Amino acid sequence: MTVLIDPPNVPWRGRMWSHLASDTSYDELHAFARALGVPERGFDRDHYDVPAEHYDDAVAAGAVPVRSREIATRLRAAGLRRPKASADRD
Repeated sequence: MTVLIDPPNVPWRGRMWSHLASDTSYDELHAFARALGVPERGFDRDHYDVPAEHYDDAVAAGAVPVRSREIATRLRAAGLRRPKASADRD
C-alpha cells in the first residue's frame, strides 16, 4: 500500500492544496480518502485535492510525503495517470 501526498503548494479558492494519490490502485486511494473524511467531490481524475489543513492528518494516517513531480512519475509508472484532455489533441 502506497498512498502519496505532496506539499500543499497549489493555491485555489483562497486556500493551499495537496494532491493525494495511490501508485497501487484507485480502490486503495478511495478507501484511504474515505477514512480521512475527504469528500468524493475532491477526486480529480487520478488524485484527490486535499486542503493544507488536512496534510498532517494524511501523513499521520500513513500517506508518504513526496514532491509533486514524484506523484506524476509514480502514477505514470503504475499505469494510473489520467491526464487532462487537451483541446489540441486529435
